[in-house]
Parts: sequence; structure tokens; C-alpha cells
Amino acid sequence: HYNYWIVIFLMMSGFYIVISANNLVKKVVGLNVFQTSVFMLYISMGKVSGGSAPIVAEGIEVYSNPLPHVLILTAIVVGVATTSVGLSLIVRIKRAYGTVEENEFQDKDDVI
Repeated sequence: HYNYWIVIFLMMSGFYIVISANNLVKKVVGLNVFQTSVFMLYISMGKVSGGSAPIVAEGIEVYSNPLPHVLILTAIVVGVATTSVGLSLIVRIKRAYGTVEENEFQDKDDVI
């Protein structure tokens, strides 16, 4: 089950990026890496070894569940939308504070 090791690696990499980065764009990228690992986890769990597509046919007895794949398609659309909102907020922060480094604009906000 090497795909679960890949999921764990991507999840921890994304989590590390979110925690360690001060740059807001890097944080959004880290969240996307984390989100991709969750997608891979659900798709991996939805695959049945030796399973076929859920189409009734002669000689097929084991079927894979299509529900996780459908849910992930919806999650991808939601992920793209939230990423675009996050990046647009970063653009507004850049215009307002002149930086996208979290610690710098928090310091400027404390002064005001």
C-alpha cells in the first residue's frame, strides 16, 4: 500500500508548509498540498481490488464504489474556489499593507 505512504508524506509536507511559512502564498500552496493528500486518501479507499465499474454485466461480481470519486470531484471544485478566494484576499492584503509576509503586516497592524 505505497499510496498510503505517499498520502502521509504529502499530508505532513503540506502541514509543515502551512506552519513554517510566513508568506501567505506559500500557506495557500501548503493547504493545496494537504488537500491533495486527502483527495488521494479518499480515492485510494474507494478502489476495490479486482472490482469493476458498477455496471451490471455477466460474470462480474465485485464492484467498486463510485461515491468517493464523485465526492472528490465536488471537493476539487470547492478547493479551486476557496483557493481563488484566498489568493484574491492575499492580493487585497498586498495592496493594503504592501507585503504578503504574515509577521510584517501583523506588526504594522499592531502599530495602528
